[in-house]
Amino acid sequence: MTPIATSETLFATAQQTLLAPSAIGTRQIEHIFNSMLAHRLDYADLYFQYSRAESWSLEEGIVKSGSFSIDQGVGVRAVSGEKTAFAYSDEISMAALQSAAKATRAIAAAGGTQTVPLLHHGSRRKIYLPHDPIASLKDADKVALLERIEGYARALDPRVVQVMAGLAGEYEIVMVARSDGLMNADIRPMVRLSVTVIIEANGRREQGSSGGGGRFNYDYFDDALLRQYARQAVHQAVVNLDAAPAPAGNMTVVLGNGWPGILLHEAIGHGLEGDFNRKGSSAFSGRVGERVASAGVTVVDDGTLAERRGSMQMDDEGNPTQCTTLIENGILKGYLQDSLNARLMGVALTGNARRESYANIPIPRMTNTYMLNGDKDPAEIIASVKHGLYAVNFGGGQVDITSGKFVFSTAEAYMIEDGKITHPVKGATLIGNGPDVLTRISMIGNDMALDPGVGTCGKEGQSVPVGVGQPTVRIDGLTVGGTA
Repeated sequence: MTPIATSETLFATAQQTLLAPSAIGTRQIEHIFNSMLAHRLDYADLYFQYSRAESWSLEEGIVKSGSFSIDQGVGVRAVSGEKTAFAYSDEISMAALQSAAKATRAIAAAGGTQTVPLLHHGSRRKIYLPHDPIASLKDADKVALLERIEGYARALDPRVVQVMAGLAGEYEIVMVARSDGLMNADIRPMVRLSVTVIIEANGRREQGSSGGGGRFNYDYFDDALLRQYARQAVHQAVVNLDAAPAPAGNMTVVLGNGWPGILLHEAIGHGLEGDFNRKGSSAFSGRVGERVASAGVTVVDDGTLAERRGSMQMDDEGNPTQCTTLIENGILKGYLQDSLNARLMGVALTGNARRESYANIPIPRMTNTYMLNGDKDPAEIIASVKHGLYAVNFGGGQVDITSGKFVFSTAEAYMIEDGKITHPVKGATLIGNGPDVLTRISMIGNDMALDPGVGTCGKEGQSVPVGVGQPTVRIDGLTVGGTA
């Protein structure tokens, strides 16, 4: 049974893990800030982190690889105007803090002294419980879990020749101390399970993948869910085995619900992050209040969804996450902000400061980004298409933030002919421009779904977990690259 985590018990756990071993208390942290603020700074913070992570990989019926790691450290940041100085150490000690703090003073001019009392603790919201996933299951049971999902996949189709399954978990404790006196802490669990199958028939091989995860324990992966993942992976492989080469050209494209929201995330989500817009390098820069999408298109970023992969109880500057409306009924409402860009742009924080680890500076990032429901039945959307492509699942993709141009490859797609889904196609790529695509959305389904918990987003060399989602949508006049 997991104890109820109050703000006091959670903060005490963070202090005991991160600060107590080196005899660091609030008085020592105040001393660090006072030494930094003897120079003229707009802001300074300390980010402490401890993490344990593991991964297990099964192939050909045996565990072929596994890893376990423990990491901890502290990042020290000072901000003056648009300039940021940052130093970090993998040792949490007063000597390391003093050395890192000294290194950040280079950006600031000499100034008077300032006292920083650390009195304000952040609030605790119950978006997820402070589980330790790694301790939630014995090692032998983790191996058995992977063996079961392999068995389920092989039993579904005799043509399955290979199954690869992976299980990963992380237990992370973070604490933020800021020059405005706030201290906040969080305990963040994370698990993920993946399965990939390879099917062979008549000398041809195809693969399919599935999986999911979030901020909970390994017991989330019960047998019913393992069977579901196995079915999805085998289904995708079978579909691609029977698929014809995809045609190319300009056509109507229907995107399925859930994971296809990754196109929304990449094609427009990054363009709505504050740093790109402050610098004028986004296709959406300076367009708040303008129509940027078709009527009915509403897009939000929500870091408060319970147990979701992209959710956090606080961002990596200690601010509470929130649900931020980015586009409402086609009108651009605002951008995702961290403290630096919000201050320089003169707008409110949105709780979107994120960093990969203590060794990185926080930057504005998405959490769970998705489009809200429309009023159309998905069957009505399919029936409205004379000739087009139905993209159910995506593989990889690329986007240029400045221009908004993107290229995405489909992992599962079908042709739509005379309002009916007909044969599967392989090798289809979607090519377009994010801001332009928003204006080509002509129908929005009422079946919004979030992805199963598999997303990881990269930006400026930092990777963080994210979520995506959308209802079924129809896009008119999108370029499809094919292999036919």
